[in-house]
Amino acid sequence: MNVPNPRNPHVRIMDFILIPLGSSGDVHPFVGLGRSLAARGHRVTVISNGHFEKLIRAAGLNYDGLGDGSEYLTAIADPDIWHPTRGFPKVMSFVQEIMPRLYDRILKLHTPGKTAFIASTLAFPARIAQEKLNVPVVTVHLQPTCFRSVHEAPILPGTYMPPGAPRWFKATQWWLADQFIDHVIGRPVNQMRRSLNLRPVRGIMRDWFHSPLLTLGLFPDWFSAPQPDWPTQVRLTGFPLYDERGVTAIPPALETFLSAGEPPIVFTPGSAMLHGRPFFEAAASACVRMNRRGVLLSRFPENIPPNLPPSVLHVDFAPFSTLLPRVAAMVHHGGIGTLSQAFAAGVPQLIMPMAHDQFDNAARAIKLGVAEKLHVRQFQAPAVAEKLTTLLRSDITLTRAKAIADRLRHDDALGRSCDLIEQSLKDAGVQP
Repeated sequence: MNVPNPRNPHVRIMDFILIPLGSSGDVHPFVGLGRSLAARGHRVTVISNGHFEKLIRAAGLNYDGLGDGSEYLTAIADPDIWHPTRGFPKVMSFVQEIMPRLYDRILKLHTPGKTAFIASTLAFPARIAQEKLNVPVVTVHLQPTCFRSVHEAPILPGTYMPPGAPRWFKATQWWLADQFIDHVIGRPVNQMRRSLNLRPVRGIMRDWFHSPLLTLGLFPDWFSAPQPDWPTQVRLTGFPLYDERGVTAIPPALETFLSAGEPPIVFTPGSAMLHGRPFFEAAASACVRMNRRGVLLSRFPENIPPNLPPSVLHVDFAPFSTLLPRVAAMVHHGGIGTLSQAFAAGVPQLIMPMAHDQFDNAARAIKLGVAEKLHVRQFQAPAVAEKLTTLLRSDITLTRAKAIADRLRHDDALGRSCDLIEQSLKDAGVQP
């Protein structure tokens, strides 16, 4: 039986099981959400790979293992993950591998009437358990590319849907995309469903992967406005902006570096990038060309070129909410977490998208007037220096970036997300 919540007598304490699948950019928002739920008195467990166990426990949350850290490192070692068209099948192969184990974890942790699950985009076994056992599941999507439309369509590798294209043309593109997606992931999803006497599904990433109970988009409507053909159960709450602040401190060497001169430019190709040497070589050379200081962020030292100039520092990691307000610009891959942290800091951005949602995120930042883009093949020191010089000299870009930061300054996206989750469970009769 649920027990009363002393912090809010109208909401019962629940056991929330959070299931983020992916890199740090996928795990961080769920850790932030878990901390917010725990602050309301709920018990929170995060199912994740062992690579993130230390972070999850340090954040004060319970951890349930889904593979060890070596599994994660093996997965991200494949360069095809970052290929614009080969990336999706490669990621789906990793998802397929862990699906049976994840379903078993869900069954073990579920207690009817006490447990609710908050599942990320690729946590397909949670949706299967929802159908098979009536397990309460809330789906969380971090980026607009998870919501398709024949009105304002997101930019996805392998599709072509320009804004002026007729709706029938966009609908055809989505149909073609579904044939590919269902071919890639439909077999393991439907194999699991058949083993549980559930009918096969199609359109897995069209509508099935959105929980009918509640689907949250963790981005604001000014970044991607809801479209008329989005599912009716979708609610947008804003950028979560959790980045290990309060758990991981800025390294002392970085603190010294930041205090020793003008604001540097920060470079990162993403937390899961094991093949970032060319990116960082171009970054360091661009800093020398511009006579600007730079910070290279990577937890993989093999990414970093040897003999960096004194004006360029490499550190493993720093919470963006602490670091970025002290820098001049941010150069990155277009991951939604990095992008939103740069928004919150009010700094111009240079984006090098490679795969997945990154092209769409970059296009939205450019439309807002706070970013420029370079394709991977263009990402060479002269071009990087030229783009950054233009961004840093633009008063209009800086004014727009600061305006977005002001907009986010007092935003409580995680609080709104918790409110909606609790209300959805109450409406469904899970919360007495």
